[in-house]
Amino acid sequence: MSQPQLNKKAPNFDLPATGEKNLSLKDFKDKNLVIYFYPKDNTPGCITEGQNFRDLYAEFQKHDTEIVGVSRDSVRVHEGFKKKQEFPFELLSDKDEEMCKAYDVIKLKKMFGKEYMGIERSTFLIDKSGKLRQEWRKVKVKGHAEEVLEAVKSL
Repeated sequence: MSQPQLNKKAPNFDLPATGEKNLSLKDFKDKNLVIYFYPKDNTPGCITEGQNFRDLYAEFQKHDTEIVGVSRDSVRVHEGFKKKQEFPFELLSDKDEEMCKAYDVIKLKKMFGKEYMGIERSTFLIDKSGKLRQEWRKVKVKGHAEEVLEAVKSL
């Protein structure tokens, strides 16, 4: 699977999302878009990452930027997670890993000595013209949302 290319058209997607929606890249035309991939709803790192984007959401909005979170969890699980954490942005369900594979975020991971294929915490910044402007892979949650916001401000 090839990786998305910086300064080239971002891979398209069309997935079910919270709010009884289906979202695709074209739904964000004329807006910047932050896509953050995370392993699993209701886990400590994923809660913190989502809360950090939530807390800075108004700042992202000032810069014409929308945010979506993506994991393999179902829309039903996403709805509960979004409500509990009061996320103002939508969460996309990528059960078949189509979007995850298009953005090359499925990686071999290890936990408790076991190896498995899972989502590597990654974030992508797409500009108003649909081009991939920046990517962050192997994301560490602390300070990440602030770093992404700074990148948005420099577009």
